[in-house]
Amino acid sequence: MTDPTRTEPEGFEPFEPTKKTARDDPTKAAGWERATLEKLAFAALREQKATRRWKTFVRLSWLAFFVFLVWFAMSRGTPTTAKTMAHTAVVEIKGEIAAGADASAEFVVAAMKTAFEDDGAKAVVLLINSPGGSPVQAGIINDEIKRMKAKYHKPVYAVVEETCASAAYYIAAATDKIFVDKASIVGSIGVLMDGFGFTGTMEKLGVERRLIISGENKGFLDPFSPMNDGQRAHAQKMIDQIHDQFIDVVKTGRGDRLKLQTPGLFSGLFWSGQQAIEMGLADQLGNVDYVAREVVKAEEVIDYTRRDNVAEKLAKKFGAAMGDASVRALRSVPALR
Repeated sequence: MTDPTRTEPEGFEPFEPTKKTARDDPTKAAGWERATLEKLAFAALREQKATRRWKTFVRLSWLAFFVFLVWFAMSRGTPTTAKTMAHTAVVEIKGEIAAGADASAEFVVAAMKTAFEDDGAKAVVLLINSPGGSPVQAGIINDEIKRMKAKYHKPVYAVVEETCASAAYYIAAATDKIFVDKASIVGSIGVLMDGFGFTGTMEKLGVERRLIISGENKGFLDPFSPMNDGQRAHAQKMIDQIHDQFIDVVKTGRGDRLKLQTPGLFSGLFWSGQQAIEMGLADQLGNVDYVAREVVKAEEVIDYTRRDNVAEKLAKKFGAAMGDASVRALRSVPALR
């Protein structure tokens, strides 16, 4: 209360403390704590949403970037049949030649077809580094090389890196010329069928093999059953026939260049690149760059090899669907290696 007897200077208003209302001071309002907490909670939620949106944006940006990189790599790495500048087309044949492998007939023939159809490809070079494999796969590639040469009228050369043996040489024999390094391994013109026999071991261990078959030779090549003379003769006749086919392919492909009087030429032996030239199994020394520059006269080299994981997926799917008997038979098929 103001003293009524107190006098103040003229123009001076006495100070009177005012009472604050809930409107002036939020802390005086009922339930202000809850309201404050709600505001803080909503602010936190907005911040979390903004953070999630930003993370999503960043992740989508990286995904788009990687998709672009994959597209860019594939567009540059996969040749098309469109006209391009003059170049030497290369198709790699590396590793085992087998169905479902990188060096399968499916992949090699597809890559060769793309190379032959490209007007800019002045020649096709098969870059070989393989110990061999399936005579069937090699035979398909050999036939396709001859067919495409006749259709597109382009030369085909084989360039050997470390190894060109057996089924790999079966393929190389169809080319116009074979170039090797002096230390390359070349040849091994022969056929084999391998496996194991555990009959003696089974007897020593006292293990009985219970194999029920329909057809007296259905268990042929079973590693736990003995092989009789008739079965051995049958297998020998079969691989001899495949060997004769191999020899005919080499003679046809190499022609007069082959020195037929060389001892052991078709015995399955292999030789160095320098020896192979002397025997007529190869033509001269040279690598891919040399062939492109000096033989094809197109120094630009483009790789047409197609590789992906389809082969692995097919192999897994095929293997899972095979029974034990089929797996055993597959492991025992003849091979050129």
